[in-house]
Amino acid sequence: MATNKNMKAKPYYHQQNTNCAASGGGGGGYSSESSNGGSNSPSPPPSPRRHASISHSRRRLRTKSFSFFRRDSFALTVSFIFRRNLRYLVLLCLLYVSGLIMCVGPFAGLVGHTPVPGSVYRSHEIFGKLWDQIQSDNSSAIDLSSVWKYKRLKVQKPCLNSTVGRYFGIEKESPGPSGFLIVEANGGLNQQRSAICNAVAVAGLLNAILVIPRFEFNSVWKDPSEFGDIYDEDHFVATLDGYIKVVRELPDLLLERNDYNMTNIPTFRVHAWAPASYYMGEVYPVLREQGVIRIAPFANRLAMNVPPHIQLLRCMANYKALRFSDPISTLAEKLVKRMIEKSSGTGGKYVSIHLRFEEDMVAFSCCLYDGGKAEKLEMDMFREKWWKGKFKRKDRVILPGLNRINGKCPLTPLEVGMMLRGMGFDNNTSIYLASGKIYQAERHLASLLKMFPLVYTKESLATPDELAPFEGYSSRLAALDYTVCLFSEVFVTTHGGNFPHFLMGHRRFLFDGHSKTINPDKRKLVLLFQDMNISWVTFKDQMEIMLSENDRKGIMVPRVRKINRKTSIYTYPLPECRCLQQSHNTTLQLTQPAR
Repeated sequence: MATNKNMKAKPYYHQQNTNCAASGGGGGGYSSESSNGGSNSPSPPPSPRRHASISHSRRRLRTKSFSFFRRDSFALTVSFIFRRNLRYLVLLCLLYVSGLIMCVGPFAGLVGHTPVPGSVYRSHEIFGKLWDQIQSDNSSAIDLSSVWKYKRLKVQKPCLNSTVGRYFGIEKESPGPSGFLIVEANGGLNQQRSAICNAVAVAGLLNAILVIPRFEFNSVWKDPSEFGDIYDEDHFVATLDGYIKVVRELPDLLLERNDYNMTNIPTFRVHAWAPASYYMGEVYPVLREQGVIRIAPFANRLAMNVPPHIQLLRCMANYKALRFSDPISTLAEKLVKRMIEKSSGTGGKYVSIHLRFEEDMVAFSCCLYDGGKAEKLEMDMFREKWWKGKFKRKDRVILPGLNRINGKCPLTPLEVGMMLRGMGFDNNTSIYLASGKIYQAERHLASLLKMFPLVYTKESLATPDELAPFEGYSSRLAALDYTVCLFSEVFVTTHGGNFPHFLMGHRRFLFDGHSKTINPDKRKLVLLFQDMNISWVTFKDQMEIMLSENDRKGIMVPRVRKINRKTSIYTYPLPECRCLQQSHNTTLQLTQPAR
C-alpha cells in the first residue's frame, strides 16, 4: 500500500524535456568535409620538400599567424557592424509601431492622417446609405433548400467493436484493467465536452476504468452543474460498454486508502497536446502501481494526431455517448419544433446565428464601434472591473483599428444582417439568435430587425416557466442554443470559440460531411463596410462570392499534419468518424425513446 508521502512525490509531475543536444547530424553534430568536390577517393596531400629551409618555415608561421589575425579581425568587424545596425533595427521597429499608432489608432484624426482601410467602424453609415437600395432590391431570394451545392461522396466503413488497449500491447501484459482514471474538466460547455471525449480516449489507451468526469467550478461561467445535470449518465455508460468501462464513483477501498481526499491521489499536470507515447511512458506505469490516477486540469491534454483506434473513441464519445440530459433534451426538442413551425414560409428551414456581441466580448476585444467617448469610457470601466490592470500594463499596446483590420472584432448584429441580405436571404427568413445578453441590445438589434423581422431566441420561443429551471446555469442554457443551431439549415458563426468549432464538426457528422456553415471573412468585410462609395449591387456580388467560398470550404477535410485547432477531430470528424454515421441521421430525436 502506497503512503501519502509517496503519492505526492515529484515523479508524478511531468516536465517536458527540451534538450536539444542531439539535434543535427550524427557524430555529436560534427561533419567531415573534403576539398575535392565530393569525390569518393580524395587525392592525398602533397609530399613535403626534402630541403625545407628556415625561411620557408618562417613564411609558413607568418602566414598562419596572419590567417588567425585576419579571422579575428573579421569576427570583430562583423560584431561591430551588428551592434551598430542593431540600434537602427530597434529604431526602425519603434518607427513602425509609431506609424501603426498614428495611422490606425485614435491619434489619426488629430494629425490629419487618412485612416487605414478597414480600421474604422462605419457600418452604420454604410447601412444608412444603402438601406433604400436594400429595400427596393427585387432580385429573387435564395432558396434555403438549395443554399449548399457541394456534396461529398459517402463511403461507409465498419466500426471496430472492441477495446483499444490490445492495439498497444496492454491486454497481453495485463488482461484486467490497469486502474481507475479521474479527470477534472474545466471551462464552459464545449471545453468540458472536449475534456470528456479526450478522457474516454485516454482511458481506452491506458486500459483504465473511467470515473464519470468531474466539472471544475469556473469563476467566469459560474455554473455549478455536474455531469448528470448536463448529460445522460446512463446513456453515456451504456454506449461506451464494449469500448471502455465507466463507473460513477471510485471504489470505497481506494477512497479509504487515500483518506477520502482526492488531493492524496497521484495527480498529473499533463502538458497541452500530450502525445499517446507520453501517456504510455509516464502515466501508465504509475497507474499500474497505484491503481488510480488523477489528471487536473484536463482541457486539450491529448494530441489531435493519435492512432485511429483512439480517434474512434473520441467519435464514440462525442457523437454517440454524449446525449444531453432529459430536461435539456425535452425543452431543446420543443424549441427546434417551434422554430420549424415559425419557418413554414421557407419549408420549415431556418438560419441560426451564434452572435458574440455581449458586453464582455466587446470589452475584451478592445474594439471601437459607434458609441463614441461614452462607449470607450464604459468599456474601459468594464475591463478594469473584471480584468483589473491587465489592459493597462506598460507592455500592452491597444490598437482598436489594427484589431479590426485583422478580423479580431466581433461582428455587430447590423453587420451580420447586411452580410446575410447581401448573400440573398430575404426578410421572410426565420433566424434563431444564439447569444448571451447583447451589448446595448435595443440599439444594436434595431437594424437587424429591420432587415429580418422574424428573429427568435430561446427566451421568445420558450415560456418563462419552461426556462425557469435553467436560469443561472450557463452551460444548460448553452446546450439549448447548441441543439437549435445544430438542426438549422444554415449556421452562421461570427467570432470563433469552442461553440462553433464543435457545432461545425457535429453538423459535418450529421449532414454527410458538409458543415452548412457561414464563417465570414472578417478581414474582407471590414474593407467593404468602410467603403462609402460602394453600391448595393457591388456589395451583393462580394457576399455571393463569400457564400460560395463557404459552401466549398464546408466539405473540406484538411490533412492532420500538426497539432492545431484547424485539424481538430471535433471540427473535422471525417473520415475517422464515418463508420458511426447512419442513414436518415438528421431525424430529430433528442430524448430517450419510450420502451
